[in-house]
Amino acid sequence: MLDFNCSRRQFLGIFGGAAAVAGLGLAGCGGETGGTAAGSAGGSSTLTGTVTYDGASSFQALVEAAAEQFMAENPDVSITGSGNGSGTGLTAVADGTVTIGNSDVFAETKLDADQAATLVDHEVAVVGMGPVVSLNVTVDDLSLDQLKGIFSGEITNWSEVGGEDAEIHVLNRKSGSGTRATFEAAVFGAGAEESTFKGDAELDKSGDVQTQMGSTENAISYLDFSHFDETKFKAIKVNGVDPTDENVTDNSFPIWATEHMYCQEDADEVTVAFLEYMLSDDVQGSLVEEQGFIPVSSMTVVKDAEGNVTEK
Repeated sequence: MLDFNCSRRQFLGIFGGAAAVAGLGLAGCGGETGGTAAGSAGGSSTLTGTVTYDGASSFQALVEAAAEQFMAENPDVSITGSGNGSGTGLTAVADGTVTIGNSDVFAETKLDADQAATLVDHEVAVVGMGPVVSLNVTVDDLSLDQLKGIFSGEITNWSEVGGEDAEIHVLNRKSGSGTRATFEAAVFGAGAEESTFKGDAELDKSGDVQTQMGSTENAISYLDFSHFDETKFKAIKVNGVDPTDENVTDNSFPIWATEHMYCQEDADEVTVAFLEYMLSDDVQGSLVEEQGFIPVSSMTVVKDAEGNVTEK
């Protein structure tokens, strides 16, 4: 059984506009929401039901923040979920265990083609991801080739990449992590099989990486930008480029992912309404950036399931 360990927050409120349901009109994923709206200009919401999700921990905070707003505007809706990794979330939504699967990667990279074909994708944000090192590490820039050497186990000492003479402690993410898949695709090349190198530890979630990096010297790992914490570790350059949102938007910084929220084609009304809300101005207009992510509309490039990057 999946662990839905997020608190169930219920808030009373009135939704001031119909954007959450009527504003975008997604294709598939349950179709039109009919006469029940997530809010209306003249009165309280009549939307009821439960939304469950699992998947990527990298943008769980964004989903939670949007869920709080949505439940405040729709007091008869409950949204609960967890962040057990992209692979887990995609499998769960394909199996019907949850109504939404959150993922850092395209469904077709984790599921069989038949399973992926039953799902509808909603691209809700973009996030940069980059290497982080312990505060005592003097290295502040690594090339993709150097990262490949470290995360394949070929480079084992910081002195090999311009640092002090100290063993490198590699903190990896577990297999199935979308963050790991994104990082390895950038470092090892799109289409490369997942590295079998485990490092000193394989961690479940982004929060686990934050904790371990804050208490381990001479370590290296990788995180999405929204989990960077300069009080615990240092984010470093890649190929001389700073890990910033601006550098992600045109692919100058090469490690980034589109954040996907998948549902079944016949998803229920309340699930459809929440996904439409995620794409509405209430979320895209401010919440995405407040939570440390990049609006999809800000990107000048796109990335496909094979990792190919092209200009819009």
